[in-house]
Amino acid sequence: MRPTGFGDLKIFAGSAHPQLSREIAEFLGVPLGQARLRRFPDTEVSFQIDENIRGTDVFIVQPTSAPVDQHLMELMIMTDAFRRSSAARITAVLPYYGYARQDRKDKPRVPISAKLVANVLSASGANRVLTMDLHKAQIQGFFDIPVDHLFAAPVIIDYLARQDFGALTIVAPDAGGAERARAYAKRLGAELAVIDKRRSDDGTAEVMNVIGDIEGRTCVIADDIIDTAGTIQKAAQALRNEGATRVLACAVHGVLSGPALERIEQAPLDKLIVTNTIPLAADRAPVGKIHVLSVARLLGQAIRSIHEETSVSSLFV
Repeated sequence: MRPTGFGDLKIFAGSAHPQLSREIAEFLGVPLGQARLRRFPDTEVSFQIDENIRGTDVFIVQPTSAPVDQHLMELMIMTDAFRRSSAARITAVLPYYGYARQDRKDKPRVPISAKLVANVLSASGANRVLTMDLHKAQIQGFFDIPVDHLFAAPVIIDYLARQDFGALTIVAPDAGGAERARAYAKRLGAELAVIDKRRSDDGTAEVMNVIGDIEGRTCVIADDIIDTAGTIQKAAQALRNEGATRVLACAVHGVLSGPALERIEQAPLDKLIVTNTIPLAADRAPVGKIHVLSVARLLGQAIRSIHEETSVSSLFV
């Protein structure tokens, strides 16, 4: 890599996703930074950097996935350590940005957690943030430091384009996801459908109607986050009821909490495609229906562009 005003490139991994950190470092041809991340008996974080990072360009890879609070606290403490060790620049790499779902006051007396996390990251010493597929794009405006917001769409679309689906329809699981589904459909030359979804008082999803041409076609439900998989399960059933021959789902962030895996197995779903922004635990490893795509190359290209002070716009096509 060419030298920049921020010194040598350094990649450090938190405990949230060491495998993704290793893949990014391997793509960039640099070793992972040497540090010790441990915990005191009372679970407090203990962190120490084991190499000189004065005047270097540091990237900390740490998605704030479950346990969210633990990983967020680790990231803040790591960032503080690098700031106090005179790193020239510190970039927090959050492939998954937790607390993004509370991004506005839609009820009385509730927090705006996405803004709070942005404030905390800045206060801990981060100079910029690299993230992927925020739940709402306007969260970028919560930061007073530069934010590079990547999309995993090129990775997912490339995979879908290499499959032989025949007549294909991209399905938005709700009206809010129509823009994403439309972009996928345009790139793949597919039809677009939207599921009119209403939520009951207890927060569960209820599919009301399917709008679009899906009979006799392969349908791919495109979403950003799959958490408990309730929406995906009901959407897949609705598409089958309307005559879809195959039903797949794709999402950037496979949170897959609670009953998600059981629901995916029970749903009339041929395959679920997710990226590795969030690690799947060993006891929840992808089996049968789940296919994981790597975003390490995409993140690595963005890190290289940030380090070399070149444009990242080519990563959005």
